[in-house]
Amino acid sequence: MPSLFISAAHKSSGKTTLSIGLCAALRARQLHVQPFKKGPDYIDPLWLTAASGHACHNLDFNTMSHDEIISTVNHYGQAADINLIEANKGLYDGLSLDGSDSNAAVARLLQTPVILVIDTRGITRGIAPLLLGYQNFERDINIAGVILNRVGGARHAMKLTQTVEHYTDIKVLGAVQNNPQLEIEERHLGLMPSNESDEAAQQIARIRDLVAEQVDLDKVIAIAGTAPVISPSPLPQPLPPQGGQGLKTFTRPSVRIGICQDPAFGFYYPGDIDALQQAGAEIIRINTLRDASLPELDGLFIGGGFPETQMHQLAANESMRRSIYAAIENRLPVYAECGGLMYLSRSLHWDGAQAEMVGIIPGDAVMHKKPQGRGYVKLQETADMPWPGSDSTRTINAHDTRGRNALLNLSKHINKENRSMITVTPEAAAQIKVSAQQGNTGAMPLRIAVERKEDGKFHYLMGFDDQLRPGDQRVESEGVIMVIDGISQPLANGMMLDYVDLDGNMEFVFMNPNDPNYTPPQE
Repeated sequence: MPSLFISAAHKSSGKTTLSIGLCAALRARQLHVQPFKKGPDYIDPLWLTAASGHACHNLDFNTMSHDEIISTVNHYGQAADINLIEANKGLYDGLSLDGSDSNAAVARLLQTPVILVIDTRGITRGIAPLLLGYQNFERDINIAGVILNRVGGARHAMKLTQTVEHYTDIKVLGAVQNNPQLEIEERHLGLMPSNESDEAAQQIARIRDLVAEQVDLDKVIAIAGTAPVISPSPLPQPLPPQGGQGLKTFTRPSVRIGICQDPAFGFYYPGDIDALQQAGAEIIRINTLRDASLPELDGLFIGGGFPETQMHQLAANESMRRSIYAAIENRLPVYAECGGLMYLSRSLHWDGAQAEMVGIIPGDAVMHKKPQGRGYVKLQETADMPWPGSDSTRTINAHDTRGRNALLNLSKHINKENRSMITVTPEAAAQIKVSAQQGNTGAMPLRIAVERKEDGKFHYLMGFDDQLRPGDQRVESEGVIMVIDGISQPLANGMMLDYVDLDGNMEFVFMNPNDPNYTPPQE
């Protein structure tokens, strides 16, 4: 199966840019290019997907067995004319001292020829011992070619090529001149994601043309053709469904899962989406910047991304924020991670600015200047795990990409399973019931509304109402049935309604932690 492994001597050598260019240039030759990325990464795969026209899949020793890695490549790469695997960091880099999780280990496992991308700034003859050292360090790694990157001119390219050809048996596949048009804007987690840039297609086209002019694509294709097909050991198959005698077919339940995919949220593994579809889910794409509201869904997945770069657009789409808030309050199952979790918070603070978010999580997302944590982690399930089939004895390998965000100012009024958005004290409940009897309102619910005035102050409205409106949330506390409209819900979450003596007069009071003028009672 024609395959290439694109690696480098160290990170920031330009291998991602050249991988993007190779994918696009080979695609321009009408070849089906299937990209893969070693390690946990969301951003590089977005670019490789856009350049190749096919979803890029990750290969990670931490979360996958050897057979799963081989099966993934065989499954998604079997119909491709060429598979291109991009490394992370340098060829021999990894966490383990023995190199068992390095890029070279992937190349060895898949028996894929390696093309090294070398940043040649400041070196000429010194490239020879570098390449010889890489060849001799692990002799079973097939370094079949080298692309000289960031070359300083024709003379520099000639010296480098002569040195490589004289001292090594590695083929020089190209000499790519140092050119600002090959650069992609950096972001705090890596390259700027292609789903966020309106100029991504034009940038890919520029990189494609420059790579096609300076790299011998015929030699690249020839090297890929030397890769064999590797067969994995049989993977465990799922057990057949249990049923009565004569059961011949099994119909999976059909559910509609919404996935937020737009310039704010784009960090998803294609294999996860494929797994949802294979389990019977219909995937519904949601644009949190443009769509007015959620469609009918059975579940919602909000992945990571860079919501801070779109924070004002997210805040401006108030109808979508209200729709998501109301859906969650109405028990829609939602999984949100990283940027998605930030979106569900009360507000997002970044670079001196702030914007209101969905507000279902009573806390504020704050972006820091430096990353708070990145790397591999191990997870242990607890008794509080809400998903069915949980196993507290199992350890789950995962990766942590918290980056620079933190969730602060979390309110103590986080609702639990038997939660009510608004809590009514017994004294308030008794008075509400008296008022209902006196007004002969019968079983009418109590409508509560919260308005935020231009000066930021909260204004509260309350009265019996037998008309339900779209977006209304029905809650109950102390036997009192209440309805809250969609606009009021994020402003009222965690609020308590009491009935107290104020200067000799009994009055209803709203104790609302979301109200900027609210002062918690002293304990």
